[in-house]
Amino acid sequence: MSCKPRQSTAPAAGPETFSARLLAWFDAYGRKNLPWQTDPTPYRVWVSEIMLQQTQVGTVIPYYERFMARFPDLHALAAADVDEVLHYWSGLGYYARARNLHKAAQIIRDCYRGEFPLDIEAVAALPGIGRSTAGAILVFAAGQRHPILDGNVKRVLARVHAIEGWPGAPAVERVLWALAEAYTPNARIEAYTQAMMDLGATVCTRARPACERCPVAVDCKARALGQVARFPAARPRRELPVRARRMLMLCNARGEVLLERRPPAGVWGGLWSFPECDPADDVRAWCRERLGMRVGAVREWPPLRHTFSHFHLDITPTVVHVREMGSIIMEPTNMVWYNALRPDRRGLAAPVKKLLNQLQSELEGEENGAHGEMRKAR
Repeated sequence: MSCKPRQSTAPAAGPETFSARLLAWFDAYGRKNLPWQTDPTPYRVWVSEIMLQQTQVGTVIPYYERFMARFPDLHALAAADVDEVLHYWSGLGYYARARNLHKAAQIIRDCYRGEFPLDIEAVAALPGIGRSTAGAILVFAAGQRHPILDGNVKRVLARVHAIEGWPGAPAVERVLWALAEAYTPNARIEAYTQAMMDLGATVCTRARPACERCPVAVDCKARALGQVARFPAARPRRELPVRARRMLMLCNARGEVLLERRPPAGVWGGLWSFPECDPADDVRAWCRERLGMRVGAVREWPPLRHTFSHFHLDITPTVVHVREMGSIIMEPTNMVWYNALRPDRRGLAAPVKKLLNQLQSELEGEENGAHGEMRKAR
């Protein structure tokens, strides 16, 4: 099937009419009190735009507020340890965003004397920032005129013009960029850009769009065709592969659990996780050969599945009690004994954090049970 974009012959509003209708709607219904709209410095706007990539506003707000409280300016972020940055990002997902944010802060500190660049090409060249995100940052922080094309804007434009094909396809994306450029006005650029984002997020939603509340419904070709749900086309489906791993929660006599830092690139890059092995491996032999440990009781927890954008990960959580350390050499930057009862600040992937919380509850129960037995003995 061809992915060449095709448009209907129904008329659509001209750019001036379109932007006027959208701005009038925004004045009445747009979002104007989001945390990053207060004191919209380049740094504050930049952090918000990175967090908002593939993440809804309601999810982002508490993370943003905690992040800004700890890293109030670019210098604080650049000077921080990446572990702490990842800790404040834990649970938000897509962790490459946090690593790129930290890396870009250091580049700005070292190459731009700590001043966020206000040139579109310079901003787009920073790690984790593409054309649309760069445009949004400079619109909101500097009032510059740049079109944007995030997921919400793609959906609005694809419906207004009944554009065939998946918006991520290069040919379709070129058409959408041309439309975004044509519709972007010269005046009230911040309000227009926020309005496009808000319209896609609150009215022209992926499922059950509220066309009766849309300020540009009269111009919408998809609505005229009676096929709003058909646009934009979904990403071509593909069966996600399944990977299986055993996560070893190795506990020592002090109730600590062994964590290791994952490689900087790839899944959960730079985050702390449990040692992993193949589910078919003999756990005791693996621990002895790979870690130099002799272990006692081995107990599996119910399996769980974590889904990434490109595969499913089936996890077999396994509690392993360490009896002897042997000759293991622990590299402090890559492996650490972690006290689940007194957690510190480090980046943890969501399923790892969930398992640690379960382990913490179990250890607390064992500790309380031991105290109860001691009191009985007295």
